[in-house]
Parts: sequence; C-alpha cells; structure tokens
Amino acid sequence: MTERVIAPKNRGFLFLDSHPDGCRQLVEEMWGAVTAPAAAGGEGPVALVIGSSAGYGLAATIAGLARVGIRGIGVSFEKAPARRTGTAGWYRTAATARIAREHGRDMVFLNGDAFGDTMKEQVAELLAERFGGRLDYLIYSVAAPRRTDPDTGDLYASVLKPVGSPHTTRTLVFDDLGDPEVKEVTMAPAEGDDIEQTVAVMGGTDWERWITYLADRSLLADGFTTAALSYIGSPLTAAIYRQGTIGAAKAHLEATARTLDERLRKAVGGRAVTSVNAAAVTQSSTAIPGIALYVGLLRGVLGEAMVTPVGQLVELWDRLTGARPLALDEEGRVRLDTWELATDVQEAVTERWDTATGETVAGLADLDWFGDEVRRLYGFSVPGVDYTAPVETDVPWPLG
Repeated sequence: MTERVIAPKNRGFLFLDSHPDGCRQLVEEMWGAVTAPAAAGGEGPVALVIGSSAGYGLAATIAGLARVGIRGIGVSFEKAPARRTGTAGWYRTAATARIAREHGRDMVFLNGDAFGDTMKEQVAELLAERFGGRLDYLIYSVAAPRRTDPDTGDLYASVLKPVGSPHTTRTLVFDDLGDPEVKEVTMAPAEGDDIEQTVAVMGGTDWERWITYLADRSLLADGFTTAALSYIGSPLTAAIYRQGTIGAAKAHLEATARTLDERLRKAVGGRAVTSVNAAAVTQSSTAIPGIALYVGLLRGVLGEAMVTPVGQLVELWDRLTGARPLALDEEGRVRLDTWELATDVQEAVTERWDTATGETVAGLADLDWFGDEVRRLYGFSVPGVDYTAPVETDVPWPLG
C-alpha cells in the first residue's frame, strides 16, 4: 500500500503529480454525461482508439463505450506510479477499464509506443485472437513531441513555430501569487527541417502505417471506418497553429485522409476522414502560446454553451455509425467546431482579445473555469473528492 495525501504542485500549467480518485471521478463524470447510452453488454462494434488516455482520445473512448457499446482496444503511453504518482492518463485508463467492465464492455488497454511496430503487432494479435479478426473503427488521436521511424530508426522531434516570419501573440500567464497577466510573446519562425520534422511526428504517416499494417493482415472489416482527430481553430491563433508548423502537420493529416479514403473505398467499402474538433483545455493545448487566453475568453463569451470533448465525440460516433448523416466539408472533414467558429462568437472573442490586460482579463475570460479545467487534467478541482485524505497511488494497469 502506498497511500498518501497528494497536493497539487505545479510549474505553470504542468503538474508534478496526479490524483487517482480525482481522475476516477472525472471518468465517471464523462461517462454520465453521455446521453442515450447503449444497453449493457452485447456484441458491439470492434474499435481501436490510439491515444485513448487523454484529451479527445479519452473522450472518444468513453463516448464509444457508453454511446455505441464498442469493444476492442485502447492504446496509450503512460508512466506507472513510482517515486511520484503515475501520470493522470495511467489513472484515467484504470478508471475507464473498470467502468467499462461494469457495463459489460470488453475493452483491453495497452501501454506502449503507438509509433512502434511492436505495438501494432500486439494489437493485430489481439484483434485476431479475441475480437474475431475484424476491426470496424479506428480513431487516431495522438499528440506526441517526438517519433522514431520504425523502418530507419530516425528520431523526429516536433516544434511549435510560425512559418515564414516571427510572430507575436498575446498569451495568458499567472504570477507566483496566481494573479493573471496578459503578455506578448514573440516566436522565431521555423528554420532548417523544422516543418519536415513536425510533419513526420504529427502528420498522417503513422496513421497510414496503422491502416496498412492491419489491412495487410486482413483485419479490416467490410465498411471499416477510420477518423483522425484534428483542430483548425480561430484566426486569432492561426499564425502559431493552423499556419505554423503544426498546421503543416494537420494539412498532411488531411491529405492522408483523402488517400486512405480512396484506398479503403476500393478495398473494403470503407471510409477515412479527419474530424475537426473544437477548442478545449487539454495537456497539449495549454503548451501552445495564446491558446490559454483564447480558450478562457471563449468560455467567457459562451459559458455553458461550450460543447465538451465528450459531447463532441458523441456526435462524431453518431456520424461514424450512421445514427446521423456523415456530413463533410469541401475538404472531406467532419466539422464539430462550427459553434466555436460562428461569426458572432469569433467577433465577441476578438473584441475581448484586443482589450484584455492583466487588470481586465478576469472580467473578460472565465479564469476560474480555466484554472479548474487545468487542474482537472491531473485529477484536482473535482467536486466530491477529499483532497485532505490519503489515497492509494499504486494503482495497477488494467489487465486484459
């Protein structure tokens, strides 16, 4: 037993420990937020979620389990408890596995490098031996700083930079007392092979490799459908996101979707799409300059009208399974971000963005909500959790 009291200790938006009970409660909240859930048990479609422990990948996993009754495999890369607690994703995965079992869902969770062929082999073996040798859906939601090419052994590292020229943006930070400050930060442009490196990590190469690996082993069911999760965002953040190095990777992801869609139509009558999700507070997004300010202002404008990640993924599953039409934009993308990019919403956010200062931002952005959302990423600020009580941190990875 390794019970101890876990207090939130952070460096900026990065927390050093995670709270197991808070992470468990968050998973239960997400499950409870899914409307019209599928009946318990049963032989639901077989799905693979790559990046199943955090952000939109976690939302895809929980929405798929609760709404559609999927069974199958979740893949993530998390750190086990040791001197510090396990990562939040470790505890969220344990909680997701438990609630899935309680509802009769056969879901296996694998921990390891999704970019490597060893993980692909493990998944292929499980699909063949446990799930009838067929895969109906694959959701790809991987956000990683680096990737090793399985063929060459080359290590690629992604960078967060504008393209062409330096870019100055406004960003939200908090001082040592927790008071908000709105600062300007200038980022140097991409140079050398920065774009190619970022595309190699965050583009569509690994997604396509997964599809090819499983197709070569005849594991794709007739009508197999795959979706890679993406983001476009506001013009306010475009220079550092959609028009920056990450944007180049997202463009590659979308081009990959078009290639895969044609392949899958011919091979199994299937589909491949990208799903453009809307803004949310995630461990990845908080690292991007300007995003914290933008999301806080967006919440200040919309309040409870913001659609949560699990709410967005419920809609995606409805479209993928045919419960709702699979409507696509002119680029072949599913758009779950229309509420965020509505003209009136963006005009209101832009007005607040232009006038926000350290003195006024608290009245323009929902900073209390934003702070709670950041802490909730690590299992803190969760109602109903006693943070003064010792909690067991040595939670095992769920066995298949």
